[in-house]
Amino acid sequence: MMSALYLKEIRSFLHSIIGYIAMVVFLLLLGTFMWIIPNGSNVFDNGFATIDPLFVLAPWVFLFLTPAITMRSFAEEARNGTMEFLLTKPLNDIQIVLAKYFAGVTLVLLSLLPTLVYYYTVSELGNPKGNIDSGGMWGSYIGLFFLASAFIAIGIFASALVKDQVSAFILAVALCFLCYTGFGFISSISLFGKFDAFILNLGINEHFISMSRGVIDSRDVVYFVSLSLLFILGTRTVIESRKW
Repeated sequence: MMSALYLKEIRSFLHSIIGYIAMVVFLLLLGTFMWIIPNGSNVFDNGFATIDPLFVLAPWVFLFLTPAITMRSFAEEARNGTMEFLLTKPLNDIQIVLAKYFAGVTLVLLSLLPTLVYYYTVSELGNPKGNIDSGGMWGSYIGLFFLASAFIAIGIFASALVKDQVSAFILAVALCFLCYTGFGFISSISLFGKFDAFILNLGINEHFISMSRGVIDSRDVVYFVSLSLLFILGTRTVIESRKW
């Protein structure tokens, strides 16, 4: 039954025009900044065979793409009155949450796959051809995947808290932004002295920067897995509270 719910979530998103718009906007934004608009992230302006600008821009686009993916997860069920029906299925709460979470992660992967065209293009433009740090690139992709997976967990948590998609989207964007940059901002104020470094490491950005260098540190992996689990368990708690 968990796999059936997972597939239902995938089909529901892909049958929605909003789903395709979100993916197309994601790719257009990245492509525009990387290849067209003259700026520090433009591949041609850099003069190097690298797609590092992708890993600088993508987290900011994901701040809006992942909430667009997750906003329907539970808010739509609540709005349509189907949440109670879903809870009567032979699935426990954590299975329901995980099915929706993994569906969101799968959709993120589908969004990332077309960006491999950028890697191929830059590789072909290199002098000589193929002169690109493939190892570092794959490490950065892994970091981006972990970041997006954490955003998905935050998004489904936000969707479980409210009863309409717009509110779920806004709340998810706010929470993702807070987790991505908020702790870095707080630590930069230097209010907590020797604890500022600890606060900085609570934020997503610090760990993503570490992984985007192409080095996969187990501490960063544990951080992202723990953060995702925290919000997944938080979502389960919210779902359970509706039975009281």
